[in-house]
Amino acid sequence: MKQLLTLAVCLISFSIFSQTEKIDELSVKVAYKNPDSTKVDMSLVLINELYENKNYDKALLYINQTSKLSDELNYIKGKAESNYFRALIFTERNDYFNAIDNYIKSRNLYLKISDTLGVAKVSNSIGLIEIKRGNYKVGLQNSLSAIDIFEKRYLKEELSSAYNNLAKAYYKTNQIDKAIEYNFKALEVRKEIKDKEGIKISTKNIAGLYSELKEHRKAIEYYEKTLDILNPKTDQILRGEILPKLGSEYLRFNEYDKASEYLVDGLKYNREQKNNEGILRALNAMGNLSLQNKNLKQAQYQLDEAYSIAQKTNNKTELLKNYKLHIVLDSTRGYYQTAFYWQNKFYYLKDSLSKIDQPVFPTNLDPLDIINNNTVENDSSVKEPETAVSTSINNPILIYGSIAAFALLLSLLIYSLLKTKAHKDALEKQKDILSEEKLRTEAILEQTHHLEEVNQVKDKLFSIVSHDLKDSISSIKAFLDLLNEDSISKDEFYELIPELSENANNASSLLFNLLNWSKSQMQNLEPKPELFNIQEVFHNKIALVEQKVEDKHIVLIDESQNDFIYADRSMVEIVIQNLITNAVKFSRTGDVITISNINANGKSLICIEDTGVGIPKSNLDKLFAAHKNFTTAGTKNEKGTGLGLSIAKDLVELNDGRIWVESTENVGSKFFVELPRLRSKA
Repeated sequence: MKQLLTLAVCLISFSIFSQTEKIDELSVKVAYKNPDSTKVDMSLVLINELYENKNYDKALLYINQTSKLSDELNYIKGKAESNYFRALIFTERNDYFNAIDNYIKSRNLYLKISDTLGVAKVSNSIGLIEIKRGNYKVGLQNSLSAIDIFEKRYLKEELSSAYNNLAKAYYKTNQIDKAIEYNFKALEVRKEIKDKEGIKISTKNIAGLYSELKEHRKAIEYYEKTLDILNPKTDQILRGEILPKLGSEYLRFNEYDKASEYLVDGLKYNREQKNNEGILRALNAMGNLSLQNKNLKQAQYQLDEAYSIAQKTNNKTELLKNYKLHIVLDSTRGYYQTAFYWQNKFYYLKDSLSKIDQPVFPTNLDPLDIINNNTVENDSSVKEPETAVSTSINNPILIYGSIAAFALLLSLLIYSLLKTKAHKDALEKQKDILSEEKLRTEAILEQTHHLEEVNQVKDKLFSIVSHDLKDSISSIKAFLDLLNEDSISKDEFYELIPELSENANNASSLLFNLLNWSKSQMQNLEPKPELFNIQEVFHNKIALVEQKVEDKHIVLIDESQNDFIYADRSMVEIVIQNLITNAVKFSRTGDVITISNINANGKSLICIEDTGVGIPKSNLDKLFAAHKNFTTAGTKNEKGTGLGLSIAKDLVELNDGRIWVESTENVGSKFFVELPRLRSKA
């Protein structure tokens, strides 16, 4: 063992000595070289060696000398390379302002000598900086222009870097499909150049992106591929990252044995490596596994430890997962007040993360300074007519008479224009006053009408909520009174427990919805429209009914697609949840529920379809009528929460949308919601 260590030290020392010897040799050659372009080229080789060895201060000294000599020789390539290396060093020091300044100088010099490869090299470097800074549009433009040149020449090393840059930029701008495409391109090139580290990173990235697209089987496939190519001795951190993620993916398919195997292995491995980030991921996933296995005590220990680590490491992504799991844990145990506490923390952190993660695309770009070469020509063209007039007219009386007549006509014309303008301004002013009064009156009427609608929605909401709460709580109280007075036997006690549990669940679910609603909307019930992806809402709401779908053996088909709508997200979420819950409620064993959305005439058309019991024609008109408070029991006698279709109708209409239903008894129902995709001109 001692001999191996000695050999390793000797090899490292020899490697360092060899590098130093090469730098010293180049330094001597440069010193004795004649001051011509070959000296510049040799200096650039020396600068590259110094840069590779991170000797930036010494590299900058040679860069300044080389740049000065290139100026004296007017050697443009030398000046371009000097600026490029200077920019690289500024980039390493995170001095992006000076880095970009030198990159642009370098690119302009390469353009002068038509060095397309140099231009591409610089553009790729600028793209990387801009992507790091969050200027994704500029970064993408630069990287794409570089890739075009690299692909034509098939420069594999450069393509690997450029593809990877583009994949990062597309991921940051939520273009996951594009990010996957360029990660695959990077992976292909890295395999060709046998870049082992790059292959691992690209494969891992592809797995993570598939997970975000909800293509979890593919995510598993690529996570396992990554594990297969990891080096057990040198890739500990990467292995510790992947094991919990792989376990979480298996957990999505309820493959508990596989999930447990990877999660336990991941937790043990990360504890050995003292890797807090890996421990945190593993504990969150294991807490989720324990919740699904109804092992609530173990889930609490795991989630509490994960919460403590997440706070110390400030890992907000895992902290958000932890909050969500704590909500489930405390709701399952009946600790609704604590669950509401975790829910508040969850929504607050989620909002702050969405603001931070939202990519910014520059819209107001500075125009290029273009020299107007036609200025002089324009000036000369103005003078030519004057010269022609002066040469063609020789009679002084005619000249003075013409001037006087011209002056008189000009005065009359100016006076007439001023009078006309004054009259026109007065008319326009009066017209504007009348228009403003009309708009103000219309706005007041519209606001009054809107406030009346809002108050009606609030009244209906509280009426329904109070009615359902009263029923559930009265039932629970009656049961407790019987128990208190010893009016029921032990057998009767056990028979009534399921009904009591159902009533308690209904009451808690109603309170939970009401508290969540109150938090965000009950202040004024004014919609707060924003642009958001409706597919995310579908996925979130489908997750809430997965257990019920499984219990009733219903087939749920998700045909949703990415589409951005402009509406109040919380209101739309309540509508979608209500429609999906109703579809589950009125579906029988083996029935099919299909969720889809399409772009129809510039609007988003959402459809929740089921092959359930359907709705009789006599009841169709009652569905959205708030004053009738129409409700029916589900296929397994499920009771509604009271937040019914009448509320859904009001919420949709508050967001400039419409909702309707098509249904046939014993065949099924289709509920349609139409919402705007863009902000209305009003």
